[in-house]
Amino acid sequence: MKSFSTVAFAAGFLAAASLQAIAAGSENDETAPPPKSKTTTQCTDGKVWDKDKKQCVKPKQSAFNDDQLFQAAREFAYAGQYDNAIIVLKLARNQDDPRILNYLGYANRKAGRMEFGMSYYRKALQRDENYILARSYMGQALLEQGDVQGARVQLVEIRDRGGENSWAYRSLLQSLKGHVTY
Repeated sequence: MKSFSTVAFAAGFLAAASLQAIAAGSENDETAPPPKSKTTTQCTDGKVWDKDKKQCVKPKQSAFNDDQLFQAAREFAYAGQYDNAIIVLKLARNQDDPRILNYLGYANRKAGRMEFGMSYYRKALQRDENYILARSYMGQALLEQGDVQGARVQLVEIRDRGGENSWAYRSLLQSLKGHVTY
């Protein structure tokens, strides 16, 4: 009986520790910028690294699933390759996926198409009102437009939805303090 309770305690402790690590914004924080990969370090002209073929290939809807397209587009967006990100995102089968909509917003906003980007953030939040990264990017867009109060509203929304310890929250908070925005 004692060994069972010890195992149960250890399992509970590990589960709590891993949840705490995620909440603290560890590398498991899916709102944080992606690490660079061969897509942006070796591939050119909007090509994407294909792990199976071990080479850079033109992305095609049939060759990659939506998760792979999303990851590649996200990396392109953070590398400043906004048009490549948009091209890849448009290949996703589920154009209503909040992640796809959010990064269409991000890439368009960063490419100078602010209102178009904002429309994608709104669509992402219509699909998932708890998507804190869309709230963070929308808040940063609002700041770029001079709407500090609107950005603060998004920060409170992120906090109230359990995202206070996420990169999304910290990023918007830093933007409100006058630091670089994403």
